[in-house]
Amino acid sequence: METKRVGIFIRVSTDMQVQDESPEHHEQRARWYISSKDGWQVVEVYRLDAVSGKSVMQQPETKRMLADIRSGHITGLVFSKLARLARNTKELLEFAEIFRACNADLISLSESIDTSTPAGRLFYTMIAAMAQWEREEIASRVAASVPIRARMGKPLGGQASFGYRWQGNELVIDEAEAPIRKLMYELFVRHQRKLTTAKALNDAGYRTRNGSIFTRQTVMRLLRDSAAKGERRANYTKSRGDGKAWSIKPQSEWIILPCPAIVSRELWDECNAILDMQEGLQKPKGPKAVYLLSGYVHCVCGNTMYVYHNSKTYVCKKCKNRITVADLDEIYQSYLRDYLSGINHATYVEATDQELQEKKTLLEALKKDRARLSRQADDMLAMRLNGEMTKELFAEKFKPVEERILQMDARRPELEAEIDVRTIQMMSSEIVVSEIRTLYDQWAQLPFEQKRGIVETITKAIEIDREDITITLAYAPSIPLNAENSVRSNKDSYSPPT
Repeated sequence: METKRVGIFIRVSTDMQVQDESPEHHEQRARWYISSKDGWQVVEVYRLDAVSGKSVMQQPETKRMLADIRSGHITGLVFSKLARLARNTKELLEFAEIFRACNADLISLSESIDTSTPAGRLFYTMIAAMAQWEREEIASRVAASVPIRARMGKPLGGQASFGYRWQGNELVIDEAEAPIRKLMYELFVRHQRKLTTAKALNDAGYRTRNGSIFTRQTVMRLLRDSAAKGERRANYTKSRGDGKAWSIKPQSEWIILPCPAIVSRELWDECNAILDMQEGLQKPKGPKAVYLLSGYVHCVCGNTMYVYHNSKTYVCKKCKNRITVADLDEIYQSYLRDYLSGINHATYVEATDQELQEKKTLLEALKKDRARLSRQADDMLAMRLNGEMTKELFAEKFKPVEERILQMDARRPELEAEIDVRTIQMMSSEIVVSEIRTLYDQWAQLPFEQKRGIVETITKAIEIDREDITITLAYAPSIPLNAENSVRSNKDSYSPPT
């Protein structure tokens, strides 16, 4: 078995540096959990002591951890709870995306999330789907306010273009930068090359606002910006998210506002005519067609079935076996619905994990005993300080109590880790089934990307025969089903065309 290299992430803020929340306690709990997993090995420990959870992405230890994930040095990260990883929802989702892209696992002990299991991956996928849904709702409300603010001439966020600055809500010329911006247009008319223009500015000792050299891209962006000729565009771009380049809105949505000009309209038009001529032969690439189940559809002969051209039909080139995209999507969704309705929750609920309950009882008893012994130790210490107990008697009575406290502190993270393991095993089926049912009810409203993410998480393969279709899921809950967990024949409901 190949060894899985994992790290432990520990963050404890200043106000939580107490016994129950000490970094050592978090580390021991994680180590006990890792030791219970076959083939797992701790190779790194990342500690952020006295660091707030509002933003951890830029912390040196976080950067070291992410670098180890990207390089493959570790392939999993264990932490006590999501709030210990980060309290910022945006950063939590960023962590999830980075780990998913690197095929690495996140293991949160308190929330019982372990993405090394199919159930954990599905659970985290659904959390991300719901979060994305919420973000888009907020974004739509914000987007609705943007045109209103733009028409009022108010800033929409971000810095003023090079050569300008914001003075309250008014865009005014920056006396130090405007001459450089004007020179850029003049140089470009003379050289008609973006790179040559950038080099001429840099050789003359000019730099951008943040002190960087001018580049081809910077020159291009500033030359295209119509603010320089006195026409400031607002509400003309929108974010596509996930660090992608901003896209241009339809010109009918643009709002043009007057502003002080840096160059003449004639000079601006001449520069942009040159740019238009240079870019005339460049044609944008069309969007690539993507289907919900592409990559998972296989012919019974073993070959992958593809959608060719605009046929909207999955075809096996060898057997000529085929099924339309629409039919297969409908069958898949029907299967998902029937599969979920067949889960027998009653059997799961009635099955009690006696060992888990015993471990929880032991943990509670340990906590009470430790609190009692701690009070006893405090009383003895007070008596010794007040002279009510001799040095010899104090040593005789205090040492056994101290030893028991240390033993309990060592035993506690081991017990908690045992509870973590069993809780994760128990909760996966119940929560996943409950959440995916809710998600299925909203299936029609989910964006394509979210549906595809769910398909990638729960689908193992789809096999197309002349008479039967077999759908195999990567996740089958450990609770009884009314039908087979992973295979279902659609022979009665659908026959692929011959």
